[in-house]
Amino acid sequence: MDTAQLIVIVTIITAGATTTIGCIAPAISQGRAVTTALSSIAQQPDASATITRTLFVGLAMIESLAIYAFVVSMILLFANPFSKLILAKAAGS
Repeated sequence: MDTAQLIVIVTIITAGATTTIGCIAPAISQGRAVTTALSSIAQQPDASATITRTLFVGLAMIESLAIYAFVVSMILLFANPFSKLILAKAAGS
């Protein structure tokens, strides 16, 4: 196995791990945020508008982390910065 194949394999594994961890962690966080918000609304029904608004802003922030992880994995798969290094080494050899 040469260096180019090794870099491709590591890139694919890293992209998969990035997507997996980058989606599981925000999903758990969103579940906990919704649970806490529903508990707060049950205790303070008068503040439901404020809690709901704050919940949606928080969920958007949490979801952005999953989107960033997805973008990083797509960059690793389709616009890999290491592929130029491999091509430069192959051309020089």
